[in-house]
Amino acid sequence: MAIVINLDVMLARRKMASKDLAEAVGITAQNLSILKTGKAKAIRFSTLEAICRMLDCQPGDILEYRPDAGQPE
Repeated sequence: MAIVINLDVMLARRKMASKDLAEAVGITAQNLSILKTGKAKAIRFSTLEAICRMLDCQPGDILEYRPDAGQPE
């Protein structure tokens, strides 16, 4: 997938545990794990907003576009 999730990087920068972020955002730790590993098919804007609020960051700090090798751009 060409969208890379950098949530682990932001969590490390903020010295916050995944469990604490999930609780603060109001999602399950399992759903946050799915998002962190890039296996999520979608994310609600309200969830993205809550994550950005808690981590004091922008969506672009979490979501990154990297073209897949061999795929037309």
